[in-house]
Amino acid sequence: MGRVSTVSQSSLSSLPSPARADVAARLRDALLAADFTADGLLELLGAPAYAALARSETVPALRATRGDTPLEALVRLFLLQQPVAHARMADVLPVEECLDSGWLVQAGGGEVAATVDVRPYGGPDGEDWFIVSDLGCAVGGAGGIGSRAEGVVLGVGGASTTLAGITVRTPVASALDLGTGSGIQALHAAQHATRVTATDLNPRALHITRLTLALSGAPEADLRQGSLFEPVAGETYDLIVSNPPFVISPGPRLTYRDGGMGGDDLCRTLVQQAGERLNPGGYAQFLANWQQVEGEEWTDRLRSWVPRGCDAWIVQREVQDITQYAELWLRDAGDHRTDPAEYVARYDAWLDEFEARKTRCVGFGWITLRRTDSAEPSITVEEWPHPVEQPLGDTVRRHFERQDYLRTHDDASLLTSHFALAAEVVQEQVGLPGAEDPEHVVLRQHRGMRRATKVDTVGAGFAGVCDGTLSAGRILDAIAQLVGEDPVLLRDRTPAQIRLLIEQGFLEPAVP
Repeated sequence: MGRVSTVSQSSLSSLPSPARADVAARLRDALLAADFTADGLLELLGAPAYAALARSETVPALRATRGDTPLEALVRLFLLQQPVAHARMADVLPVEECLDSGWLVQAGGGEVAATVDVRPYGGPDGEDWFIVSDLGCAVGGAGGIGSRAEGVVLGVGGASTTLAGITVRTPVASALDLGTGSGIQALHAAQHATRVTATDLNPRALHITRLTLALSGAPEADLRQGSLFEPVAGETYDLIVSNPPFVISPGPRLTYRDGGMGGDDLCRTLVQQAGERLNPGGYAQFLANWQQVEGEEWTDRLRSWVPRGCDAWIVQREVQDITQYAELWLRDAGDHRTDPAEYVARYDAWLDEFEARKTRCVGFGWITLRRTDSAEPSITVEEWPHPVEQPLGDTVRRHFERQDYLRTHDDASLLTSHFALAAEVVQEQVGLPGAEDPEHVVLRQHRGMRRATKVDTVGAGFAGVCDGTLSAGRILDAIAQLVGEDPVLLRDRTPAQIRLLIEQGFLEPAVP
């Protein structure tokens, strides 16, 4: 099941020493004093150059940092991999200590260079954090990093920020960041978990995670090397998060992205084994890729991954055909810049792998498990490619709370219950101009998942009245009187619509 890392321990000597916490603290103070923060970068570079950095394009930022301010020097040094004059940096950083502990090296000609990328990263409550990564890898993900070093450690990318945004952030005793990479998820977890464990197959990643935590002023995590759940055998957690190496590839090349198992087996194994690692009520949240296979419904494939005793909410956010998928990850490794014959051979190998597995396309999305040990688990698998509003952690938590509610309330109890319309829900009436009545009515969320759902006039009227003061049954009786309908029949046919509005988050249970 597991893989053995081939990253040599000697390669860690090129990284800063994590043992010098005093130097990390002094370096952090110097970075903050120069406004080397996410907000400071945006103000210095401007939105276009700042956005270009997120695409791994550095030319606009180089043009914006041709001045002599401390902040410009730090951007060139730690984000743009440019040597800077030793004398210039001596007024900004504790240069000698940084040289001694490995954050900087002499570059010749009286200049110093950084040994790692350091990217400012804003925390959810305004914290100024710093994510450490290998040189040239400050922005992680399929952005054309082009590094062929197996153990390369990426920094902040769209996948890592997506996972951080969907994670439930309630206070917990224990959290596990499985496949920590540069430590972004462990850094977030340290804000609301008493104990954080971070694992990775790659010892270089664990080393860099320790640097990220130290430079961000966060508590140290319990760092362990190994594959999947092997380093934490027999332990359970209140929260498990993982942005695993989910790429479906012909074979393992890059530790951060290729799982070393066939097809989507790594993601499946990770999800299936997570249930027994969760404490009751605990959450496990993952990003994943999955195959859509000929003759098999993708929703059924993912339902089969859900472990016993867990509710699940699985959201497919994107689908790519096999050619798009192969090209995306070939560019990620820089294969498009190599010998054309080698590129064609790698492309062919990818398509051969998909053909052998009868893969039509590949889905990408989020998987959240919650351990309930319920005899009637709630498993929701849906496709939602539409825009959402991050962070979604509270949205995820409320989704599972609503499943608990619906599981314990039959139709009769729904009618005696009280509900409130969720925040920022609006009603739209759709129809031809000048028509007396709308063709249909739509309820639309302006927060969270930003769902929209059609309702009939009874559903629209019911939702509009829900403010927590009247029971559902009394509201329906009043509507029946207004529309001239038998109240008994209306009570019989409406609970299904109420249940759907609760499930999708348009209505929230309320205490009268």
